[in-house]
Amino acid sequence: MAKKKSDPGTSPQDGADAAPTAERETGAGEAAVGERAVGERAGGERAGGEATTDTAAGDATVNRQLLRSMLLQRRFEERTAEAYALGKIGGFCHLYIGQEAVSTGSLSLLRPDDYVITTYRDHGQALARGINPRNLMAELFGRSDGVARGKGGSMHFFDRDTNFLGGHGIVGGHVPLAAGVGFAIKYRGGDQVIICFMGESVVNTGAFHEALNMAGLWKLPCVFIIENNRYGMGTALERASAIHDIYERGAAYNMAREQCDGQDVYAVRKTVGEAIARARTEYLPTLIEIRTYRFMGHSMSDAVSGTYRSKAELEEHLKRDPIVLLRMRMQEAGEITDEELQALDDEIKAVVQDAWDFADQSPEPALESLYEDVLVDTTS
Repeated sequence: MAKKKSDPGTSPQDGADAAPTAERETGAGEAAVGERAVGERAGGERAGGEATTDTAAGDATVNRQLLRSMLLQRRFEERTAEAYALGKIGGFCHLYIGQEAVSTGSLSLLRPDDYVITTYRDHGQALARGINPRNLMAELFGRSDGVARGKGGSMHFFDRDTNFLGGHGIVGGHVPLAAGVGFAIKYRGGDQVIICFMGESVVNTGAFHEALNMAGLWKLPCVFIIENNRYGMGTALERASAIHDIYERGAAYNMAREQCDGQDVYAVRKTVGEAIARARTEYLPTLIEIRTYRFMGHSMSDAVSGTYRSKAELEEHLKRDPIVLLRMRMQEAGEITDEELQALDDEIKAVVQDAWDFADQSPEPALESLYEDVLVDTTS
């Protein structure tokens, strides 16, 4: 059950003069830029499906789409860990295993012309948004066919075709950018939304407070999602935050705020779906705390357990694996058989192996590319 504070009050200053004042027209604004299959760059198909808007549990077609997305993220991340151990991936690398219901539940509700921005733990969200696994794996391998031409790496996925705006390594640094995108949407009179993912440690940064204050003051179509996996690197939330229900921080900005179970993909879809509707139809932001748990360490250099969390704690959370929960629901409803599940898993493993092979064969960036994409000509 989601905790909810969805009706912020109003004041005579609502819609301050500093805010963009363009009136909304349904369907107005920029044309969708995500309609072309991203996989065309790599000769494959777009990995994600069309956005689904029915948030009611029990729809067999929706369930299968969600299960496929979550399984793809899990198998991709497992092979990423393997590639990192083999030295094919360098630098920092943060896996998303255990949190797949957050990305899948949230991004399955977006339109192609909506926007997404996130932190350095971006692999799962990029896959859920529909970016081709080939180009993502190539980016991890540092190859020229990667989404950032091999120069961004694990923490800096970016894809213009799906309005996926990163992948940002500075904790909290992307939150003001999300507010800026929301401002631009409203200024242009569009009806898009932006989802901004962040970890729970972000709420203690100044950029978080400044960005949410502006979003609340100017009424921007932003959905701010805190993926609360309990640990900011190795520091437990209760050791770092004066309040533990951190969604309540939205009250300081006159903003709708909610909390939900991040291991239940349908709880995520229900809560995020309401926030998206609020942003799209009323230009109102929402702060959502989604309580989840990462099954791996903070990064590939971090122990899975035994340092700041116990093996017993980890094993207790593994009992609520989001993929297992959805699979059990589907099997109990007679929506998928063991044979169909195995076939789906085999298909996804083949997709990930194809991504690995593609990345392995992709050329490394030319030395002169160091001087490319540094400056851009503008018309403003």
